[in-house]
Amino acid sequence: MTFKLGLTGSIGMGKSTTAQMFADEGCALWDADAAVHRLYSAGGDAVEPLKTLFPTAIVDDAVSRERLKAIILENPDALKMIEDTVHPLVAKDRADFLDRTDAAITVLDIPLLFETGADRQMDATLCVTVPAKMQKDRVMARGTMSEQQFKAIRAKQLPDAEKRARADYIVVTDTLEHARTQVQDVLQDIQNRLIHA
Repeated sequence: MTFKLGLTGSIGMGKSTTAQMFADEGCALWDADAAVHRLYSAGGDAVEPLKTLFPTAIVDDAVSRERLKAIILENPDALKMIEDTVHPLVAKDRADFLDRTDAAITVLDIPLLFETGADRQMDATLCVTVPAKMQKDRVMARGTMSEQQFKAIRAKQLPDAEKRARADYIVVTDTLEHARTQVQDVLQDIQNRLIHA
């Protein structure tokens, strides 16, 4: 039975980098965004159900994220319909991964961990964080979105302070070295808990 550590954090907080640090330490790693990518790819389990709902969202037998974004902008009900279709498929992908892994600790990288209630299926939760200015600077430095888009995404996510308050562990990702030390401390704590369980 693997120990399930749910990892989350708002946009620009260093979630993917931190998740990779856990993988580097020998943890199994499941990534919700990668699961969605698989589901949306040609032959993926989300293609047919979404084709039924929104035929224009399919391009070359795969789900187009760009088309989905446009559909969501035009139709206020579309997001809920998409989530109701995709979230159960993502949960199944996660369950299948957990059934297959033999790692002592599995890190589950879930951006909407608390928002979707997935935290209730974890043995512990972890939130990555940095101060708000550093978060904004990181996102803007990517050059992939406007400040308005960044604010819109942040508005959809639980506030960082609330995620931190609900998490069992917090990793501050202000520097790679600091983050790595905290990851090692978290793993040491979990290993101690497993020994004394």
